[in-house]
Amino acid sequence: MGFAKYQEDIVSRWVADNRSKAAPRRHQRQAPIAATAATSNAVNSGQAEATHQKEKPVSKLKEFTMSSARPLPVIVLADISGSMGTEGKIDALNDAVAEMVSTFSEEEDNSAEIHVSVLTFGKGGAALHKPLQPAHKTTWEPMSAAGRTPMGEAFALAQQMIEDKSIISSRAYRPTLVLVSDGVPTDDWQGPLQNLLASERASKAARFAMGIGAEADNKTLAAFLASDESRVFEAHEAREIRKFFRWVTMSVTARSRSAAPNSVVAIEPVDLDELEF
Repeated sequence: MGFAKYQEDIVSRWVADNRSKAAPRRHQRQAPIAATAATSNAVNSGQAEATHQKEKPVSKLKEFTMSSARPLPVIVLADISGSMGTEGKIDALNDAVAEMVSTFSEEEDNSAEIHVSVLTFGKGGAALHKPLQPAHKTTWEPMSAAGRTPMGEAFALAQQMIEDKSIISSRAYRPTLVLVSDGVPTDDWQGPLQNLLASERASKAARFAMGIGAEADNKTLAAFLASDESRVFEAHEAREIRKFFRWVTMSVTARSRSAAPNSVVAIEPVDLDELEF
């Protein structure tokens, strides 16, 4: 073996030995970096978990507060017969109901959550214009007037709703029924009304009634109230429709804020135009 070849072999071995020794040191230098990244990830994960744990109880508390409020149902039986289309009555009724729903939707932090439904009776019979749901979830859609006055069908539909526990649960406070009409019923109403008043659940409802104009059948409306202490509100012009619904609104909100929402708060419909809700 020549000297040149021997020297080449020595140099090759020296380079290989130094490479093998340097490799562990490089790994050692990289290890703290990896450890630092893992530590950082653990810290970030811990912070995220802590944040999650802080947010979770608040969310659950909010859900519990909303679910703990008992429903307070308000069902409006609205006459939309053809005669309601005259003298601005149907427009005034739409505005008054929309205002009532809006006021109810702003009620919060009470033991009772106000739910609203609107049944109409006119052309085509009685129909569900707005299903029963929390007021804050209700978007108002105007009613239109046409047809006759099938009030008996409205009584039957209201009874059906109240007795259906999938619509009004057993934990709900007793409902409020609001009847509005400007004429005489054109169907058999006595039987359905008696059934409504005799119903175990519907008989406990608080009731309000308004007759609009000189043609309203106030005797029928009084029979619906079935109480010597209650009286039919008489609206002689369209603007008084709003006054009636402000009366209803004030009575229902007073119940929702009270310690005993099942008790009807006696409020007289006087000077309501000056009141703010």
